[in-house]
Amino acid sequence: MKETISLSPVPVGEDCAQLGEPNYSTRALKECNAFAQQIMREHGVPPAGARLEITHNPHDFGTYLDLVVEFDSDNETESDWAYAVEATLPEYWDEIAMKELGKE
Repeated sequence: MKETISLSPVPVGEDCAQLGEPNYSTRALKECNAFAQQIMREHGVPPAGARLEITHNPHDFGTYLDLVVEFDSDNETESDWAYAVEATLPEYWDEIAMKELGKE
């Protein structure tokens, strides 16, 4: 059975683009992509059948972006990977992500 876990659009200790700010969509997409790449640097690419996905979620103030991991909960390899990612989310951007985001 397919499940998703919301991971956040950025590492837990970092500020993120705020819905309603100018250029929100562009900045949020860039942050989510950088976060997905950082997670894969730390955990490897998702096993076959699992994936990191950027979702677009409706809200009273517009549509916000989030990074989620989608996996088959009946597949032990996919589940183990997804829960390991969730349990060890980075607190801050790594050096590569900082460069990708122009925060050097």
